[in-house]
Amino acid sequence: MSASILVIDDSSTIRQLLHHCLTSAGMTVVTAQNGEEGVALFERASFDVVITDMYMPKLDGIGVIEKVRQGSLNRRVPILVLTTDNDREVRSRAQLAGATGWIVKPFEQQALVSLIGRITGTG
Repeated sequence: MSASILVIDDSSTIRQLLHHCLTSAGMTVVTAQNGEEGVALFERASFDVVITDMYMPKLDGIGVIEKVRQGSLNRRVPILVLTTDNDREVRSRAQLAGATGWIVKPFEQQALVSLIGRITGTG
């Protein structure tokens, strides 16, 4: 499966886990440690999917989604929110901002790989 994924999460453990999981499935993964860094990377390269944490310093997941959707590049890229929070109100805010999907931590690695395959058409 060949897809380019931008992972934005302030947890180095989660970034490493996602990097390993997704590269093992044949994907290219670029990571960012906060929302501002992630948006800057997004503006410089083309990605097939963005995976963002909800709660991060500098720019949270909602802010990331809004900046991507309001930008001039690849505004329709699928954005998956990966978080421990399963609150309906927060989920609704993310969907209204333009999130494509919601993944609750901890996640099953094969399910994530399958989901990315489905939304990118590479799986």
